[in-house]
Amino acid sequence: MARVYNFSAGPATMPLPVLEEIQAELLDYKGSGMSVMEMSHRSKVFQQIADEAEADLRELMGIPDNYKVLFIQGGATLQFSMIPMNLMKNGVADYIVTGAWSKKAATEAKKFGKVNIVATSADKNFSYIPDCSDLAIDDDADYVYICENETIHGTTFQTLPNTKGKILVADQSSMFLSKPCNVSDYGMIYGGVQKNIGPAGLSIVIIREDLIREDIAENTPVYMRYDTHANAGSMYNTPNCWAIYVCGKVFKYLKSIGGLEAMNKINEEKAAILYDFLDNSKMFHGTVEKEFRSLMNVPFVTGDADKDAAVVAATKAAGFDNLKGHKSVGGLRASIYNAMPIEGVKALVDFLKKYEEENA
Repeated sequence: MARVYNFSAGPATMPLPVLEEIQAELLDYKGSGMSVMEMSHRSKVFQQIADEAEADLRELMGIPDNYKVLFIQGGATLQFSMIPMNLMKNGVADYIVTGAWSKKAATEAKKFGKVNIVATSADKNFSYIPDCSDLAIDDDADYVYICENETIHGTTFQTLPNTKGKILVADQSSMFLSKPCNVSDYGMIYGGVQKNIGPAGLSIVIIREDLIREDIAENTPVYMRYDTHANAGSMYNTPNCWAIYVCGKVFKYLKSIGGLEAMNKINEEKAAILYDFLDNSKMFHGTVEKEFRSLMNVPFVTGDADKDAAVVAATKAAGFDNLKGHKSVGGLRASIYNAMPIEGVKALVDFLKKYEEENA
């Protein structure tokens, strides 16, 4: 079986043991006589799948009992709208803009109320995380919003912002389950699963129960209300059954290797291999200030667009896929999510070292 090392930012590589288990169950899930793709979401069999997925996620993250776990279709982008529609009680929110995704979220939120950009790193093309220790938080702000790990620009918060008592909402799409997380530090955490957990088409929302309001605008579409999903156990309509099933497999896999503490150690080791190479290379260099580097997404450049394109072509020919950087940063980007094996990172570094030697 020839599998490439897939460095895509999403949909992304998945753990091989999970894929093999899914393959074995594809035609007949545990004696049910059918695939999960064919199964009614109202069946006892699928309800058990969903219940186990939620229970395993709660165990992995230590999610407190006063938080709901919701499985919602639409990916993270739908949450850019759902968040202000549901959480803007005073019609005001403070956003920290540290890259493409937090910028898009802030732009969308402006359709529903007043948005204050209380900190941004736009001045240096989002290559760092601004100081968020003493922000000018609006007294009327309903929440403070961050994208905790920016997939495109490769930055991550090492310290959560001081929200001065306001609830923190975090998009964790590209770092979900990559390290331990103190859920009670947040009012809401969410993420599209296609980067670090499962197949595209599903977002997981972890939200404190007191933030699930019924007194929101009457013309809010029923699917865009958190209470709709909370009251129906994420089964208001047909959910993304397949994605929930696969995510559940990934949760069990993470538990089997020692949980998020163990996963974090592996991720730190993988990232160190790549960053150490970049720090010592004369041809390649990272685009993010060292103290704000992501463990998940690593953008790097040669400084010459034509050289970058040549390197991307060479990596693809050598069996590495999806290393072309986003147009807003250029160069290359290696997304080294949980499921990227350390062997893949080592192989990429070995290739880049050889390429540099041969093209110095």
